[in-house]
Amino acid sequence: MASSRKLIVEVVDARDLMPKDGHGTSSPYVMIDYYGQRKKTRTEIRKLNPSWNEALEFNAGKPSEVFSDMLELEVYHDKNYGPTTRNNFLGRLRLSSSQFVKKGEEALIYYNLERKSLLTWVQGKIGLKIYYVDAVPVPQPGPPTENNPPAPEEAKAEEAKRNEKVEASSNPEPSPPADEKPAEEQPSGEAKAETEATGQPPAPENVAPEGEKEPQPDTSSPPQQEQPPEGKEQEPPQIAQEQNLPHPVQEQGDIEFDLSGSKWGQPEITSEHVMAAAASGSQPQVKAASPINAPRPISRTMSVPSFASDLPDNISIERSSFDLVEKMHYLFVRVVKARFLPINGSPVVKISVGNNCTESKLARKTSFFEWDQTFAFGRDSPESSVYLDISVWDPPRGEVSERGNFLGGICFDITDIPLRDPPDSPLAPQWYRLEGGEAHNGDLMLATWVGTQADDSFPDAWKTDTAGHVNSKAKVYVSPKLWYLRATVIEAQDIFPSVAALKDASFTIKAKLGFQVQKTKASCTRNGTLSWNEDLLFVAAEPLTDKLKFELENRQPKGPVTLGITTEIPLKNIERRVDDRVVASTWFSFENTTNDKRVYKGRVHLRLCFDGGYHVMDEAALVCSDYRPTARQLWKPPVGTIELGVIGCKNLLPMKTVFGKGTADAYVVAKYASKWIRTRTVSDSLEPRWNEQYTFRVYDPCTVLTIGVFDSWGVFEADNVNKETTRPDCRIGKVRIRISTLETGKVYRNTYPLLLLGNNGTTKMGEIELAVRFIRLSPTLDFLHVYSQPLLPLMHHIKPLALVQQEMLRSTAVKIIAAHLTRSEPPLRQEVVHYMLDFDSHAFSMRKVRANWFRIINVIAGVIDIMRWVDNTRAWKNPTATILVHALLVMLVWFPDLIVPTLALYVFVIGAWNYRFRSRDPLPHFDPKLSLADTVEREELDEEFDAVPSTRPNEVVRIRYDKLRTLGARIQTLLSDFATQGERVQALVTWRDPRATGIFVVLCLIVALVLYLVPSKMVAMAFGFYYLRHPMFRDRMPSPALNFFRRLPSLCDRIM
Repeated sequence: MASSRKLIVEVVDARDLMPKDGHGTSSPYVMIDYYGQRKKTRTEIRKLNPSWNEALEFNAGKPSEVFSDMLELEVYHDKNYGPTTRNNFLGRLRLSSSQFVKKGEEALIYYNLERKSLLTWVQGKIGLKIYYVDAVPVPQPGPPTENNPPAPEEAKAEEAKRNEKVEASSNPEPSPPADEKPAEEQPSGEAKAETEATGQPPAPENVAPEGEKEPQPDTSSPPQQEQPPEGKEQEPPQIAQEQNLPHPVQEQGDIEFDLSGSKWGQPEITSEHVMAAAASGSQPQVKAASPINAPRPISRTMSVPSFASDLPDNISIERSSFDLVEKMHYLFVRVVKARFLPINGSPVVKISVGNNCTESKLARKTSFFEWDQTFAFGRDSPESSVYLDISVWDPPRGEVSERGNFLGGICFDITDIPLRDPPDSPLAPQWYRLEGGEAHNGDLMLATWVGTQADDSFPDAWKTDTAGHVNSKAKVYVSPKLWYLRATVIEAQDIFPSVAALKDASFTIKAKLGFQVQKTKASCTRNGTLSWNEDLLFVAAEPLTDKLKFELENRQPKGPVTLGITTEIPLKNIERRVDDRVVASTWFSFENTTNDKRVYKGRVHLRLCFDGGYHVMDEAALVCSDYRPTARQLWKPPVGTIELGVIGCKNLLPMKTVFGKGTADAYVVAKYASKWIRTRTVSDSLEPRWNEQYTFRVYDPCTVLTIGVFDSWGVFEADNVNKETTRPDCRIGKVRIRISTLETGKVYRNTYPLLLLGNNGTTKMGEIELAVRFIRLSPTLDFLHVYSQPLLPLMHHIKPLALVQQEMLRSTAVKIIAAHLTRSEPPLRQEVVHYMLDFDSHAFSMRKVRANWFRIINVIAGVIDIMRWVDNTRAWKNPTATILVHALLVMLVWFPDLIVPTLALYVFVIGAWNYRFRSRDPLPHFDPKLSLADTVEREELDEEFDAVPSTRPNEVVRIRYDKLRTLGARIQTLLSDFATQGERVQALVTWRDPRATGIFVVLCLIVALVLYLVPSKMVAMAFGFYYLRHPMFRDRMPSPALNFFRRLPSLCDRIM
């Protein structure tokens, strides 16, 4: 039975409301409107921090043009309490239904109340829990079916009443205002009227109407030399079964089909998954030629639903096209079933097109021999004239690959095969008579057509370029939803009696969640009470099936000893939060589980919660593809979509040798946010062509799309090649595209080199051709407003995580995601996930150290150029420029208000000038020069890719250690210089050098008196002219001020 969805809004409490009753308080109540349903809470009398704890239930309606999908909440002061004469407004809130979650994922969120207009003054927050529940409606009992039916007059009267109620429900009157009628009674009254209007007993789903009989499978013997008449309808059992299928239960986000509509409009599909529609463009027309040996299909009238569209016209679905990739033509053959075959086994179908030959799976024996399998044969040209041979065989017992008994075959000329271009409906299969075999009267139901990779049957079809392997299909994966689990270990009690013999013992709490183990710091006790107040963070993935366990350990010289273990805590029972509010804490008992009897060993005070306000990092922070928090309630609407077209690769290097020939089985993986896509694996090709297109939703433009190319060994696993079954998929290369560098609506179709850095240096593995387009969905101002928002959610700023802790949690998250995707079918292997997420990016690399140092030099190069220009101006190398600088100095000194505008104008001129020299190269890609990948020594690369702990000989490790010590000495000297300069600044007023401090203090007094007596403009101008004086008036020695500063003492003499 279909379930009805309800929206539950739990109004918990409010904080710091505005007093509106004239006596410094308020009597607030909450009014909520959702899909035309209005409900209110009770009134909390004279409270600025009211607590309602009420749950309001609403019917979750279907998309409507009358009611929006917004939940509107308003808080009012009740005029019945206080001297006010009207319900004063206290605040409002508008929430989109996309922020609501299902039951079990809800969390208490405090929303800031918003003002109704610019002149309205409101304050405070309101705490809500909003979630969906699926309620199964109670079936209404049908009218009694007694032997005495009601009189005709009574039946007519009842029918007239029902018609009146139906008309009333279809043309409802406007609802009265809330002051005249309680809002709670409206939904129940409407539901009652709707129930009465449709109170007919439901018709049975699987019972045929009178006068008709259910179709029975044809199990009689085949007719002898007899053709069915042309005018007789012969409906396949498949369609008859589809008409009697019950309607599926509609889940959230599913499309509801309205099969009762008589009009079928143009469908539109708004999906972020694979864009499965044909590319726009003209298709060459295939001209019908005279059949050579093509059999005539058995005459059969098709039912109308087989040609009708599956989507009604009331559903807005956006039709997309493969407009970023090239169109690839395929010959599709769908083998459905066979009948009247003179065998008792399971036959197979062999299909041959030119040099391509394949074989179907074994038939499933029902009333027919069923396969329902689709094959796609690549076509170099849609007009090429080749023959399609389809034959049915009875394989011998044991092995299918050997030659068996020939039952019959069919031959087609491909010029007679029709074209299909979506959104055309699927081609209906037809019965064809088998010829030339033992099955003289056997029939085979199949359908053949010429289509493209946008065909609906293409993803699951057997393909010639993938050699039909199971793990070669294109798939879309979704990363599991990750949460940060915060376990706060507060204290423990009753620990002393169990270890009374120990003095000054230290204890730690060890927490386990799956493979994650964390410990608190050691705590000592003499009275049986321990205190930690320490947070332990874990990463948990949905579904929350793991359990959390705590152990009490006593640290001893010989090793830790476990004194007690808590019972396993199910993660589903832990509270979720989205802010930094304090959740309730709980006491858990320690028990000794070594013996059969459980002995009390103390108790521990814990505070457990899921922090949904954080973003669980699975990528490096600077190349992350998503910054959204875990809690869906905090998500903002997408600002655009990114369309990726994977066209193909060129000039790939051979990754393996098969039968003495170098080849590659390449596939592409792309990752953005929680969505992963994997193209099909093109077997035995060094220039594979995929031409697949995918779409990702963009929530932040300052993110990165990652594309990787890999060589698959799954082909050999499917062929049971024992020698290569354990080999990982090899890396070929990776590409990163930053979304913010893309212009809106522009198609970027470029070829990127696939560079792979290894122990032997940088190797160009080939090239990949991609097409990328960014489409903006949000308004321009909203899109630009994103640049003013923080990248990470608010919790990262309220309670920030340490860098070491965040890197440890990221490593854990990558392991969880890899384990989840490995269990998919086909699996996304662990080495693929690690490479895409840069799992080893935190490893030490001397090459990266030098590369980052040169990056710093490039950044400060502009400052160095400015200092060099100032020195040249002071040296009067260009007298004209120096004179102009003097004039500018005079203007800025006498008109100081022009300083900031002049700087802003100067920056604008620089930016406008550099616009002419902006990079017109393709999208930025990995730069070997910037990475120092071309000039790095092989010894440094070997050190970079060495495992931890090192596996190299001791002599090699010693040399690397000495080199690291040399680098450390340089960094040590640099840090010492920085510390020395800072200590000299402190020594100006600390009297470490009494004479130097006395001179500085006296000079400060003289400067203060001079500035009090002389106008600041005169001092600034005098200093400027003195600084820009001609070199003939300067001394080559350092200035007295610099000499004085260098003589100040530091703490270097105290360093041992």
